[in-house]
Amino acid sequence: MNEQPKILILGIGNVLWADEGFGVRAVEALADRYRFGANCRLLDGGTQGIYLVDQVRWADVLVVFDAVDYGLAPGTLKRVEGAEVPCFMGAKKMSLHQTGFQEVLALADLLGEYPKHLLLIGVQPVELDDFGGSLRPEVKACIAPAIALALEYLAGFGVAWEPHEGGRERPLDLPDAALRLDAYEAGRPSEAAAWRLGDPRFAAARP
Repeated sequence: MNEQPKILILGIGNVLWADEGFGVRAVEALADRYRFGANCRLLDGGTQGIYLVDQVRWADVLVVFDAVDYGLAPGTLKRVEGAEVPCFMGAKKMSLHQTGFQEVLALADLLGEYPKHLLLIGVQPVELDDFGGSLRPEVKACIAPAIALALEYLAGFGVAWEPHEGGRERPLDLPDAALRLDAYEAGRPSEAAAWRLGDPRFAAARP
């Protein structure tokens, strides 16, 4: 019997910066809706950067959800496969110490354990510079079709899944319940109470 491929389904990004959180929210929604076999891992990679390299090295098949600057219309969903993936990874580095996912892939390759199959499902962000903001409607609407693309791809490797039944335990490699999309949005202050795009008086004074 052939050994099943090791599958890593990874969401990366920063949920605190609006559409930068797309990848994490997509893998969160996937875990809410489906369960996979023991050969599949679902992981919120957040902004862990280089700390993801061992997870990537483990995988035979890597599926990544992310916000990606494709240079397309905001809210556009696009899939990229194979050797082209590193060219597109990461719409924005949020700090100087945040390692881009390109470097993670390069290090895995250098160590001789690179995924045999690689798929990136990315969305062109609408807004990134909104600290404490959530996904814009156009980007949130891409979660379901992004999941459909992932499942179609995984079916080609014989991966099976079943619908999630309420009350079953969620994977441990996903965010705490307090960081879930619904809880995060419900707990946000209004824009009147917390202006996240900068002081409008200062912005208006700039040349």
